Amino acid sequence: MAVQPGAPCWVSLTTHDQRATEAFYGGVLGWSFRDGTLAPEFRVATVAGRPVAGLNKAAAARGLPARWTVFFLAGDVDRAAGLIVERGGTVAVGPLETGSGRTVLGADPCGAAFGLWQGAAPAEWYVGAGDAPARLCLRTCDPAAVTGFYGAVLGWPPHAAEWPYAVLRPGAGAGDADPGARPRWEISFRAADPGATVAEAERRGGAVLSDSREVGEGRRLTLSDPHGALFTVVGE
Repeated sequence: MAVQPGAPCWVSLTTHDQRATEAFYGGVLGWSFRDGTLAPEFRVATVAGRPVAGLNKAAAARGLPARWTVFFLAGDVDRAAGLIVERGGTVAVGPLETGSGRTVLGADPCGAAFGLWQGAAPAEWYVGAGDAPARLCLRTCDPAAVTGFYGAVLGWPPHAAEWPYAVLRPGAGAGDADPGARPRWEISFRAADPGATVAEAERRGGAVLSDSREVGEGRRLTLSDPHGALFTVVGE
């Protein structure tokens, strides 16, 4: 399936400790790792040889926190970067040349970070397919503002119920005491046994952020890795 402009085309984890991060996700989610093709500092997580996600230690050198970031395909990242600012968002990095393409790291008006990529998208990778993330969810402090924002920047429909690639969930502001409720792009990975995945994550220094209802259901659990990057696991 060819990735269309505006669609999510990759997810990547900013890491400050590549070896420890690979040990954590390898043990928790069963990932293997290989060198990426964009640059020496990029690594690719795989399952049975299929790409799942990326690791980027170069971003940490720019002062970025350890976090998961979803990238959306853009036909013109320079124009898109201008729209981000024009529509009330911020641009943290770029536009800049990265390997065979151009990229931007920014945030929407509520502070949820995301990336843009102009270039070839990974073949046979798209949200909901195979070992790629099962789904994306945007937690936001202002649904009306962000629907207009992503409509302008990514060409998405003006109503979140019609969004083709993600669901929207109203949440708290950036200062909320619960980091899982703060504005962010929530990336969910499949797990055959979420309960066992949680136990392994805790054993390796991670933490559970889900409320008791979610833990009791054992189907959708938000975790933090040892460096504070949040991710979600969902039952297959």
